[in-house]
Amino acid sequence: MSVILDFKDDSYDDMVLVPPTNFCPVENNYIYRSGCPKPSNFPFLQSLNLRSIIYLCPEPYPEENLEFLRNNNIKLYQFGIDGTKEPSNMSSDIIMDALRVIVDVRNQPVLVHCKRGKHRTGCLVGCLRKLQNWCLGAVVEEYKHFAGAKWRETDLKFLESFDVSCIRLCLRALLSTGVLWI
Repeated sequence: MSVILDFKDDSYDDMVLVPPTNFCPVENNYIYRSGCPKPSNFPFLQSLNLRSIIYLCPEPYPEENLEFLRNNNIKLYQFGIDGTKEPSNMSSDIIMDALRVIVDVRNQPVLVHCKRGKHRTGCLVGCLRKLQNWCLGAVVEEYKHFAGAKWRETDLKFLESFDVSCIRLCLRALLSTGVLWI
């Protein structure tokens, strides 16, 4: 997967930009996904001109990452989802709250990540895909691509059962204002 970046100046010419683990655009120039960024990834993240980061882990955000966010005026949204294999740990309410943040254009460009960018991130992106009317087979294929050999049956069941109709009703009213993107 190649990422095309449009730089507004020459400040990155001599710098090697290293994306975080499992980085990929979800929607070019608006929504991205990855594992947890490390300091070596910060120049790459700067090139994305992020407005927001959605962090899907319950642990406190690393201090060096918080400093990067402060220095770059990036807002952090934390939705603490435990990273265990138990099916009850994925909450539809938390996923819906995170989806509301993702589709709000005022938060874009936005990066979504958990620790490795596989399960929690995969479930959130999968639910976004369902909101975008992707067929379940394509949602599952994308999830498995990023989860690799460690994909989880419980995550697939969650994706299959996630009902986007409730959030669609809430978001339709806001679409006409231009605040939301789907």
